[in-house]
Amino acid sequence: MLMFNFILSEDVPEQEKAQKIDIDENLFSRIGQNDMTALDELYHLTERTLYAFSLSLTRDHEESIELIQETYLKVMSAAHLYKPMGKPLAWLFTIAKNLYYSKYRKERKVIHLEPEIIANDQRFAYMTDADDKIVLEGVLKRLTEEEREIVMLHAAVGMKHQEIADSLGLKLSTTLSKYRRALQKLRKYMEEKEV
Repeated sequence: MLMFNFILSEDVPEQEKAQKIDIDENLFSRIGQNDMTALDELYHLTERTLYAFSLSLTRDHEESIELIQETYLKVMSAAHLYKPMGKPLAWLFTIAKNLYYSKYRKERKVIHLEPEIIANDQRFAYMTDADDKIVLEGVLKRLTEEEREIVMLHAAVGMKHQEIADSLGLKLSTTLSKYRRALQKLRKYMEEKEV
């Protein structure tokens, strides 16, 4: 709120309201060499502006703070790639915007499958046998949330492993290994149940 009071205040001279941020582009090469004082300088020069930009994207204070943190982390890891073009603030904005949209796309694609939801979901109404439902409930309780999502998306929904990996933001190899591990847990559960 203090930032908005500063912007809207009539007591502040015009030259202070529209203060140009002068970022030394050498800061990025220093950050690329793990110079934390350079990162600190960049942060103090840009934090208010980056917050305002992030807030315009997220429309939420907490998400804006998180986005700013992710942006500075990304700057730390990618500063060595920065090419001086006279627009360092635009580079920061592009990073923040890309991180925001990447997170937004990922959240849109994730499907959460909770045991209670599945038990009442009509898509699984084909399971009429009480034993099948008991097995399904037992299975769902023994797997982690991520394993449940992978198994259900593949077995019940029919998605391919690559589609599952893309929708959950995982590598294909990770998805396949989690799927195999989940199947091993299921086999073990079924063997115990038969005994």
